[in-house]
Amino acid sequence: MKSCKFLLGLTVAATAHTAMAAAPVLDINEQAEQTLQSNDVATLQRTLQVRNRALNQMQGQIDELQVEISELRGTIEEQAYTINQILQRQRELYQEIDKRLSGAPVQNTTTPTSPEPTSNINYSSDFTENEAYDHAVNLVLKEKRYEQAIKEFSAFNNKFPNSSYSANAHYWLGQLLFNKGDLDTAATEFNIVINNFEKSTKRSDAMLKLGMVAQKQNDLVKAKSIYNRLINEYPDSSAAQLAKSRLASL
Repeated sequence: MKSCKFLLGLTVAATAHTAMAAAPVLDINEQAEQTLQSNDVATLQRTLQVRNRALNQMQGQIDELQVEISELRGTIEEQAYTINQILQRQRELYQEIDKRLSGAPVQNTTTPTSPEPTSNINYSSDFTENEAYDHAVNLVLKEKRYEQAIKEFSAFNNKFPNSSYSANAHYWLGQLLFNKGDLDTAATEFNIVINNFEKSTKRSDAMLKLGMVAQKQNDLVKAKSIYNRLINEYPDSSAAQLAKSRLASL
């Protein structure tokens, strides 16, 4: 009888001890699960922050590359213009030499004639017009006097509204104003290129910059519309590829 009571007492004591030990185990498991969930959220937040910083850095690099590309294109235009001027002067010199050798009277050749256009660049027969455009471009590429270049391109567009350089001049002016932060005026210049010079090689670039203006003004709907238009109209252009990357980041 005493043995039964003793065994019964041990059983009750063991059951109570097991019940008491189970509750803390459950609490510890719940706490561990909550801790893991908190760690997952924190890790996700850190990952998103790193991703956003990387995207911002890439965006800044793309903007810098766009400026460099614009400057390089301006350099190419300037070099092409210089080469054409040299070739024209050489042709005039050869003509003068031929006339001297043949004994024919030499005519005045100091006034330059219109050089033959190369690639997609057209040159004016007005030497003053050529000088004015060349001077404005040099202010950007050589002298880095951007404020003065803005004045020179504005004056050029007013003085030579029908110039063969008009599309390029308006684009350059828009680019300078964009870099300065005058987004509304820059958008006006880019729209002039888009609406008035459908055959210009600057038109696709102007579309890209107009989309960037809208993006900087937080008008994302407008920016997406412009980027999609650019991609549809110039699918194989470098500007369209940049537009695609910008669309992906919106």
